[in-house]
Amino acid sequence: MGDERARARGERTRRTPRPRRSGTGTPRRRAREPQLTRVPRARGVVAATTGFLGLSSTRRAAALALVVCALALTVAVPLRNYVAQRQELAAVSEQQQMLAVEVARLDQERARLSDPAEIEAQARSRLGYVMPGEVPYVVQLPVAPGADPAGAANAGVPWYRVLWREVAEGPQ
Repeated sequence: MGDERARARGERTRRTPRPRRSGTGTPRRRAREPQLTRVPRARGVVAATTGFLGLSSTRRAAALALVVCALALTVAVPLRNYVAQRQELAAVSEQQQMLAVEVARLDQERARLSDPAEIEAQARSRLGYVMPGEVPYVVQLPVAPGADPAGAANAGVPWYRVLWREVAEGPQ
């Protein structure tokens, strides 16, 4: 019963060998075979040369290199994405600042053009408009010697008048 409990617990039980009896009554001695002896020092020497986890220093170095390469590859792609996104963010921020300056300039121009006096001045200078009852005068300056007479004649004239004059004169 004790043996059964020990087997249930996973323990090994020792049995004492029973002597065998031969038919003659004299016990026979069996010749013993020599057994190999275990040397605990040999195991210690092997453990000292193999190092951590039973691996040699070359294999440990190879395993360490493999782990370092795996970590580098794991970190490389996200790091590259992070750097690219930071560069893109910097470019977009710079573009946003340039657009903010442009918006401020256009707001100033809109405020300037919303003034009726500015609109009137632009109509007089660019389009040649006059108020009712005013007499327009066109002053032509004399042509400087050696200057292009066609360029000097068209200097103060609006583009549409120059175009109309060229169309009216026809091909030369």
